[in-house]
Amino acid sequence: MLVVVDVQNGFVREESAHVVPVIANIVERWQEAGGAVVFTRYLNYPGSPFERLVHWSECMTSPQIDIVQELQPYIDKATVIDKKGYGLFADAAGAALVAEHGWRDIYVCGIATESCVLATALGAFELDLTPWVIEDASASHAGQYVHEAGILVTRRFIGEGQIIKTADIPAQLLACARENRDVFDQIEQASV
Repeated sequence: MLVVVDVQNGFVREESAHVVPVIANIVERWQEAGGAVVFTRYLNYPGSPFERLVHWSECMTSPQIDIVQELQPYIDKATVIDKKGYGLFADAAGAALVAEHGWRDIYVCGIATESCVLATALGAFELDLTPWVIEDASASHAGQYVHEAGILVTRRFIGEGQIIKTADIPAQLLACARENRDVFDQIEQASV
């Protein structure tokens, strides 16, 4: 599965905007191949730890909480998980969705590398799944230096080989997803 972490209006800034078209391209290819895509959307709230401890009160309402316009064409074929913490697995819904579908390999991209992307990858690792962080499809709204720090920490937590580039996404993964969709379509047509 592909997890697109928090590519929301409130997190896209000059320092992170460059990954939006990269992510849109990956999502389009992934969905064309029949692969599962999950978008996470962070929803802040009054009294949250972010407000109380970090003194950050953004991303409580639209348009900040909305997934960016460039990804809107792909939402209907994806699952959107709203969360109140950093990673996909911060709330029970993320782990339940992954378990329900039996997904084992979790490809992660999005914003911000040093927080929500890291937390999603680490959460997958701690659930005995295999996380893959797509480095060139992730960014920090705090800039390149913080993105690189996030990659360094993520690499130490989940393993050197788990940090990949867009070009490293296995072609056979997309072909396998397409074959599975074709087989499913054949079975569905035969049962009609």
